[in-house]
Amino acid sequence: MRKDGSVRLLVLALPGLAALAFFFLLPLAAVVSGAIAPDTLRRLFASADLMDALLRSLSLGAIAGLVSLIVAIPVALHLSTLPAGLRAALQLAIALPLTFSGLIVAYGFILVFGRAGFATLLGAEIGIDPSWLSGLLYSPVGLVAAYAYFLIPRAVLILLPVLLNFDWRQVHAAESLGAGRLRALCDILFPQLTPSLFSAFCLMMAIAIGAYGTALALIGSQINILPLRIYSLVSDSGADFPLASAASLLLMAVCTLVMAMAEIFSVYREGKHVRHR
Repeated sequence: MRKDGSVRLLVLALPGLAALAFFFLLPLAAVVSGAIAPDTLRRLFASADLMDALLRSLSLGAIAGLVSLIVAIPVALHLSTLPAGLRAALQLAIALPLTFSGLIVAYGFILVFGRAGFATLLGAEIGIDPSWLSGLLYSPVGLVAAYAYFLIPRAVLILLPVLLNFDWRQVHAAESLGAGRLRALCDILFPQLTPSLFSAFCLMMAIAIGAYGTALALIGSQINILPLRIYSLVSDSGADFPLASAASLLLMAVCTLVMAMAEIFSVYREGKHVRHR
């Protein structure tokens, strides 16, 4: 009977395994085979342009993740204090940007902050230089803002369940003993929230590092980041597919490493907590 059940589960899993093999493993194998071409890895790490693109992607991802987390923390804190019905409605509104593609997000920012955007023209009426405001949009500042638009909802949805399950009686007890609200939050809430904060930051950073559509539509080739460099390697007339494959593997490895850091930190914190007990 147990054997029949295992066979049945295997049969039910076959469509999913086939989709995984066809849409992930097969393309990944093609990328790996292209990346291991002779001299490809040497050209990858010898390319100052690609290494600069990697560093810019890392810094941009870290800044976008940090900005998103700073905004998400007070939003999640406020949501955790609201009644369930109102909180659910606001969660739906906050999650709405997650339904938009990167191209739509970039187009929306251009319509609002572009050279003829609503906010740009409105700012011109009160003395703000339109070229300065629109110039910010097509710079790393604008790209961080566009990334934060769809990263903040993700961070809020990650932190909110943790805050809802937090025992606020600890904070209230500290306040009853004379601690201020901010001191109680810093000494009691945030140390317990640290693993979730770090996990959210790593996820936001990994998403921002690998984001492609928003950056392509918003800044094109004006900023040297790795996803756009990979695009240029496969789209130009002199396409270099082996180098693009190697750069793609490098990008995937970096994003995987960033996500692994969150897991390692969580395991470390859990092990440290067990030892202290």
